[in-house]
Amino acid sequence: MGALSETWQDLRALLRLSGFRRLFAVRLVSQAGDGMFQVGLASLLFFSPERAGTAAGVAGAFAIMLAPFTLVGPFAGVLLDRWRRRQVLAVGNLVRLVLTGAMAAVMLTGGLSGAGEAVVIVLGLTALSVNRFLLAALSAGLPRVVDGPLLLTANSLTPTLGAGAVFLGGGVGFLLGLGLAPGRMHDAAALVCASVVFGVAGLLALRLGRDQLGPEHPVRGRLGAEIAAVARGLVDGARYLVARRTPGQGLLVMAAHRFLYGVVFIAAILISRNLLAEPGDTSAGLANFALVIAMTGVGGACAVLITPVLSRRTGPQGWIVCMLLLAAASQLLLATTPSRTVVLVGAGLLGLAAQSAKIAVDTIVQRDTHDDYRGRAFAFYDVLYNAAFVGAAVLAAFAVPDDGWSRGLFVLLALAYLAVAALMWFRGARHPAEVDLPRSPAAR
Repeated sequence: MGALSETWQDLRALLRLSGFRRLFAVRLVSQAGDGMFQVGLASLLFFSPERAGTAAGVAGAFAIMLAPFTLVGPFAGVLLDRWRRRQVLAVGNLVRLVLTGAMAAVMLTGGLSGAGEAVVIVLGLTALSVNRFLLAALSAGLPRVVDGPLLLTANSLTPTLGAGAVFLGGGVGFLLGLGLAPGRMHDAAALVCASVVFGVAGLLALRLGRDQLGPEHPVRGRLGAEIAAVARGLVDGARYLVARRTPGQGLLVMAAHRFLYGVVFIAAILISRNLLAEPGDTSAGLANFALVIAMTGVGGACAVLITPVLSRRTGPQGWIVCMLLLAAASQLLLATTPSRTVVLVGAGLLGLAAQSAKIAVDTIVQRDTHDDYRGRAFAFYDVLYNAAFVGAAVLAAFAVPDDGWSRGLFVLLALAYLAVAALMWFRGARHPAEVDLPRSPAAR
């Protein structure tokens, strides 16, 4: 009760900040649309009867879906340090409205055979790429509306409740599909709803001041020259993060965590489709996976209650170590038996560990990174975050069996989590190093 009381008090303090309230509203509505969108895309890529239910098939679709995120990441950093982040949130959500509406229109008029399926997938990958851009802008803009001790609580609330909005939106999208007879409208229902929600999020972003989210010192010069300098900007940002030590180490730990989590995620898709459901019953497989995602969301929601309070006692780095140990325990639990109860409890524990660790890493990166580098820092974060997931898909194609469960695999994943925790505890820095790096030529 003490943790809940302290978190509630901090939340009330945050909600008194008008800038935070408006940015928080944009995140919640935008991510609710994400959930609806993801349900529609997951049904197409992972649970349609036409798709192969093998480890290689699921991992291949997963890698294709994530590859654009990695390509967009570097450009996001340059543009977030150049453009007003409020405009990025407004225009980006309106672009997603158009893309998602076009996907729904193709599905309603032409179905998913032949060229129609290719068009839907291309539009979907583009919309997902824009989404990563928006999430980076939300993170980079948060310190502009919150500072001091409340930043830690804001970092626990905004991504965690944002993830809750994703699950809520996904649940609505899933229920919309259940309420309709199989057919074109059944396939497009979640996307139609998502496009409307994206439009609302874009309008909500306009309530923020034009310069309220920064950057404080926008990059000047020709856009073409800035695009050409993407690689130099990323190298410059990486050098800064490494020199500061704490944010660089946090990003590396998060990438390792994400890599291991990605393998578990693909295993969960296969377990839901091929082990916990009758062969060929893809609707039951999607329902099982929805339960796994829901339990992951419950774990993530618990992170908002305990992270702000307990991480103040352990420090962000110590808290990350604790959560890596919890992640290892979740994998050992999954190694016992692939029953539905064990899978759901394991998903909840891993959701708690993953979201709590991410809150702490986000706080370290925001706290220890200067605003002039913050956009590039979170873009680099996205590159590592998504590259780790793509790498996990490659590993899963070879290491995960077609039914998703292997005792030896989950034991190895637990040992890997323990190794990362040991490195963070014994070799990780607790305080940022003093650095005085010059700005990159593009930022002058």
